[in-house]
Order: sequence, then structure tokens, then C-alpha cells
Amino acid sequence: MAVRKVLVVDDSPTDLANIKNIVNEAGCIVITATNGKEAVEKAKAEQPDLIFMDIIMPDMDGYAACRLLHNENETREIPVVFVTSKNQKADRLWAQMQGGKAFVTKPYAADAIIDQLKAFL
Repeated sequence: MAVRKVLVVDDSPTDLANIKNIVNEAGCIVITATNGKEAVEKAKAEQPDLIFMDIIMPDMDGYAACRLLHNENETREIPVVFVTSKNQKADRLWAQMQGGKAFVTKPYAADAIIDQLKAFL
């Protein structure tokens, strides 16, 4: 896999570190954010190839951040993979309606994150 840039967004320091390590070990450059507002700013500035984003976060949740990213010309094409403990069918459908491209449920195995990297990079 070529070195690519990935934005990881989660308000949990543990989950943020775990996903960052998995993505880093896969050979990607990792940028992090701890809420949706910061994620939108970093996505615009850094233009990552992929975003892994939690849903439940302070300031701006993952749904709102994904919707904003999906509606902006400069970030519209960046795939967003939600990584969340929300696991209802309605959550998955709503995520897709906001522009999300995939959904990984917490707790996740490293393979689930790697599979998404392979799917989108």
C-alpha cells in the first residue's frame, strides 16, 4: 500500500491512539482530531485520502461533520468511515444519508480498520 494520509477523529484518547497506531503501522501518515469541528478544519487543510470518524463527540458530532464535509467541494470526495459504538440499523442508514461510506462497530478488531484502508486507498 502506498503511503497515504488518513484523518482519525475520536474524542476518546484510547480509541484515537488505537486507530492511529493501526493506521500508522499500515504505512499511512496519520492526522488526528478530537471533535467534528476540528475534523472539518483539518480535512480542509490537510486533504486526507480517508477519514475514520466517531459519531458521538463534543462540539460537533460525526454526523454533522460528515454532512459538512460531504457538502463542500474541496472535501466532498474524501471517504468517511464511521467507527462507533452505535450499532442500530437506523444508525447505519443515517450515517449513509450523511455521506458516510462505511461503518465499523466498536469494539473493533485491527483487521476491520485494515479492511477499510484496503477498500478505500
